[in-house]
Amino acid sequence: MQKAGLLLGLCARTWKSVRMASSAVARRNPLENKVALVTASTDGIGFAIARRLAQDGAHVVVSSRKQQNVDRAVATLHGEGLSVTGTVCHVGKGEDRERLVATILDINVKATALMTKAVVPEMEKRGGGSVVIVASVGAYRPFPGLGPYNVCKTALLGLTKNLALELAQRNIRVNCLAPGLIKTNFSRMPRVQTRPPHDPFLRCTVRLRNSDTTQAISYLLKWLWDDQARLESLKATMQIKRIGKPEDCAGIVSFLCSEDASYITGETVVVAGGMPSRL
Repeated sequence: MQKAGLLLGLCARTWKSVRMASSAVARRNPLENKVALVTASTDGIGFAIARRLAQDGAHVVVSSRKQQNVDRAVATLHGEGLSVTGTVCHVGKGEDRERLVATILDINVKATALMTKAVVPEMEKRGGGSVVIVASVGAYRPFPGLGPYNVCKTALLGLTKNLALELAQRNIRVNCLAPGLIKTNFSRMPRVQTRPPHDPFLRCTVRLRNSDTTQAISYLLKWLWDDQARLESLKATMQIKRIGKPEDCAGIVSFLCSEDASYITGETVVVAGGMPSRL
């Protein structure tokens, strides 16, 4: 019995040493001398990713549609001693659209392709780079009532595969992150003053006519968050029975941008607590 206790104590100390050594290696600025441009990165998942990339040694450029949001995010990260700058960037700004589906596809798919096209020449000058597209588990398991959102996220999986193929010869890797149910401020939408239609798709269309696209999508997602029974049914499909946090996604993006992932391209990493994710 005494020998068994001694052996267990030795194993515990050894495991602790391995964990400490592994942690030290992992935190050795894997993204040093790299520049990361993170769109929609002043809140939620985008902000968590920007923070993690900066913590791992990259100089990060955060962006948002509004200057005050950019200023707040930059100030917060500067206060943590991180190397960041900020810029105002609305990746989907253009003429008003009348149809909701076309608008959501423009914002999520077309804008992603155009943004990638814009940064490729700069990446080539630096000898290559890494692009991480953010989709959603909704690409694999459509959320009820969020048809246009689901469709555009599925399209991003195909865009990832195609861009990875096209850009491989330029030493540019393209991968994708598909978050599951992640609780962010994106779901915090004030209720409308007028009584909305029963159909959430129609409610979103009404919001779009009176506001902007981001608010319209937020309205649909708020409809999901406010339905506790629907949330519980979705959590029942997960192996890990909890709602995710933005930080659950940030480390994956940092890894995909690092040299540790230099042999990975065209892949989608699902961060969804074990929710089924097969097309």
